[in-house]
Amino acid sequence: MSTYSLSRGLQRNKTAYRQGHKPGENPWSVSRMVALLILAFLAATWLVPFAWAILTSLKSEADAGASTLSLSPPDGFSLDAYRKVLSAGDIPLWAWNSLLTSVLITVITVATSALAGYAFSRISFHGRRWLYAAIIAAIIIPPQLLIVPLFRQMLAFDLVDTHWGIILPQAFAPAMVLILKRFFDQIPVELEDAARVDGAHRLRVFWSIVLPLSRPILAAVAIFVFIGAWNNFLWPFIVTTDADLMTLPVGLQTVKSAYGLQYAQNMASAILAALPLVLVFLFFQRQIIKGIATTGFGGQ
Repeated sequence: MSTYSLSRGLQRNKTAYRQGHKPGENPWSVSRMVALLILAFLAATWLVPFAWAILTSLKSEADAGASTLSLSPPDGFSLDAYRKVLSAGDIPLWAWNSLLTSVLITVITVATSALAGYAFSRISFHGRRWLYAAIIAAIIIPPQLLIVPLFRQMLAFDLVDTHWGIILPQAFAPAMVLILKRFFDQIPVELEDAARVDGAHRLRVFWSIVLPLSRPILAAVAIFVFIGAWNNFLWPFIVTTDADLMTLPVGLQTVKSAYGLQYAQNMASAILAALPLVLVFLFFQRQIIKGIATTGFGGQ
């Protein structure tokens, strides 16, 4: 085989890989096109409620509450619902509280979950099996059952109506420990043994070898934890009564009209609360997909 033919073959393989199909596979096969059509239909179906929420938020309250459904309202589209929601509450402060608590929850959760997952993956210690069983049991227990004891603990530590009262109970994610442990199991032990022979201690091995190899899964875990912390309504609602400490989902629920249910304003509140998460997914969707594929949860 000539050098030219070899280079052409490698170039074709690279092009096929970038386009998402295997070398030699027909990208326009019938089965592939049917699969793409089904996925496009499912994606469009998933987007229908989101699109309907946007359209409703751009209507007047009269058009939003009308008995007849219409994509184009008679009075035209308006930003009045957004103006009322933004003027009725302290949206910037609530958004800052959500950002602050979500970032701290993400940092603490990723750090503790990575350390715990690595310990379960590489270290044999007394009581390891029972502690691992306890983490699995913590996944099974519904979070609602822990609200009362957690609230009593926050009262005992005088953390009610504080940012740390919101953060600490959410800074433990047993599912993320299992996900990271599964990923660490796939890292060759020989890499760590070579570093240990060169004199590196276990913490240095974890920091210099394991973590750099785990960037995709760490990014995916961080994004999942951030989204969960940002969307969490029940616990911040219970542990905070001060309006200056409310997160965005909790604060938006206090923006209520005296004239009953306001559909346009409710949808505008939902869009404002979901917009940061949409931006996070748009910017980090590659890390999310790569992290899911790396952990083996993508059907492999």
